[in-house]
Amino acid sequence: MPAREITSKEELRSLVGREAAVSDWLEVTQERVDRFADATGDHQWIHVDGGRSKRESPYGATIAHGFLTLSLLAHFLFESVKITFPTRMAVNYGLNRVRFPAAVPAGSRVRARFTLQSLEEGPGALHLTWAVTVEREGGEKPCCVAEWLLRYYE
Repeated sequence: MPAREITSKEELRSLVGREAAVSDWLEVTQERVDRFADATGDHQWIHVDGGRSKRESPYGATIAHGFLTLSLLAHFLFESVKITFPTRMAVNYGLNRVRFPAAVPAGSRVRARFTLQSLEEGPGALHLTWAVTVEREGGEKPCCVAEWLLRYYE
């Protein structure tokens, strides 16, 4: 689906309290999980050992790391929201709150919903707080709920 283009601060301000965008679905492959395990050194068997996970895990399969799901927020936001008024850069400022209510089995498809929770203007920067919900296709509960802080420098 095409990205939502935001062309002015006024348009951005009008989105506070509203869902601004929903990303496309993304398959979380076992290869992606394995690469994340290699990048982070987290090779816990529930992520990388398909045979053991099938036998012993309550999920019946390997699952993505929670932090892998969280790390996809940047991909989801920048594919689904384009701020086209003049800014120099966007900086990840952190998170206020993160929860992982449900697992993401390898091979699942996930997407994110972005609600602009707040917008504050500071000297030379816009401070955005996004309420983000990552959902799994066919899942009953979200797999990640986060309050994400971004700064856009003018």
